Amino acid sequence: MRLDAGYDAELRRHHEVLCRSVGVRLDDHVLDIGCGAGQLTRQVASAARAGSALGVDISAPAIQRARDSAREEGLGNVTFECADAQVHPFAPESRDLAVSRFGTMFFADPVAAFTNIGRALRPGGRLVMMVWQARERNEWDVAIRRSLGATEGPAGPDPFSLADPPAVTDILRAAGFTGVTFTDVHEAVYYGPDVAAALDWVHGFTFTSETLKRLDAVAATRAREGLRGALAAHLKDDGVWFDSRAWIITATSSA
Repeated sequence: MRLDAGYDAELRRHHEVLCRSVGVRLDDHVLDIGCGAGQLTRQVASAARAGSALGVDISAPAIQRARDSAREEGLGNVTFECADAQVHPFAPESRDLAVSRFGTMFFADPVAAFTNIGRALRPGGRLVMMVWQARERNEWDVAIRRSLGATEGPAGPDPFSLADPPAVTDILRAAGFTGVTFTDVHEAVYYGPDVAAALDWVHGFTFTSETLKRLDAVAATRAREGLRGALAAHLKDDGVWFDSRAWIITATSSA
C-alpha cells in the first residue's frame, strides 16, 4: 500500500468533515501546512478557483507526488514546496486561510511555528486545523500499544501534542491568534479492507516498527500475533476500523 494512498484512506472520514468545515471562498489564497501528498491542498484549490493554494511539507517524495497529482488533475492554481512551516519565509500577509489535516502536531516550538504561519496570513485571516484529541480517547493508539505490550507512548514527536484545549489556546494567543474554538470530531479511522492489509499498514507506523525492533525474536512474534488479534477484533464487513477523536481548531489572525 503506497503511503500517501494509505494515509488518505485511513483519514477518509476526517477529511470529509474537515472539508465541510473549512469554508473556502472563491478568491481565497490558502496555505496547507504539512500537506503530505496534497489531497487537501488540491481540494481547496478546486474550491478557490479565483484564488490559489500552496501546500508545504518537509517530505520531498510527498511533495513530488502532490505535484504529479495536481498536474494529472489539471489544477493550475496550486503549488507545492518542500519546506518547514515552522521557519519558511512565507510572503507576509499573502494568505487568507491556513489549513492543516494532522500536520501541526510535531512543531519543536509551537509558539514560534504558529507565529510564522500567522505572518503569512492577512489581518483577520483564518486558521483551521485538525489534530488528535488525547491519546486515551483514540482507540487505535490504545489498542496498538496494548497489543504490543507497550505501556508508554512513543519517544520523540508526539501526535497528541495539541490535544489539550487550554494549552493550545495559550499557544495560539501567544502566536497572535484570537477567537480560538474547538469542535469535537468523532469518526473512525480505516486501516484496510482486511486484517492482512491492516497489519501491513500498522507495521509501517514508526511506533510499531521501533517497538518491535526492541524486542527479542520470541517477544516480537508474540507482539505481532497480539497486533493481528487486535486488528481482527475490529474487522467489519467493510474493513478494519478503529474509533478515534479529533479536534477541529479554528482561530483568527490578529496581526
